[in-house]
Amino acid sequence: MTINTTVLELLFTGANLFVLPFWALMVLVPNTNLTRTVMMPLWPITALTGLYLFLFLTSFSNVEGLEAFSDPNLSLVNLSALFANPHVTATGWMHYLAFDLFVGRWIYWQGQIHGVFIRHSLALTLFAGPIGLLSHLVTDAVWKRFSQKPMAIDGEGVME
Repeated sequence: MTINTTVLELLFTGANLFVLPFWALMVLVPNTNLTRTVMMPLWPITALTGLYLFLFLTSFSNVEGLEAFSDPNLSLVNLSALFANPHVTATGWMHYLAFDLFVGRWIYWQGQIHGVFIRHSLALTLFAGPIGLLSHLVTDAVWKRFSQKPMAIDGEGVME
């Protein structure tokens, strides 16, 4: 199945617009019932993953030299040449959107469950995924260290 750049552009734009309401709810109004209800199911991430799978599978018939990804000697220059292909870039972008939303959802629920402040980490995750995750991990550790609730330790020395 051949996919032209117009379709790729439509999928790219559509996926970008698709994730924005989820991010807006998590960052702007994290403690509302609406946000909790919308962020409960996994279908948004499943939809992005399905789109990623579609683009991944169709890349085999749309991208020349795709086997280069499996080359153990793949250089940065050769990798950048592969990403110059719009199909490869769209596939990679879907990967980012799906994983960043998954991580953002995880951060969101960690904040809801443990009462940790998350807005800064979510905003960072949206724009720079790993930095947002690191921000949350640090915030969570500091929050737990200085929060009023002491961690309970059971009789076997395991923290609850």
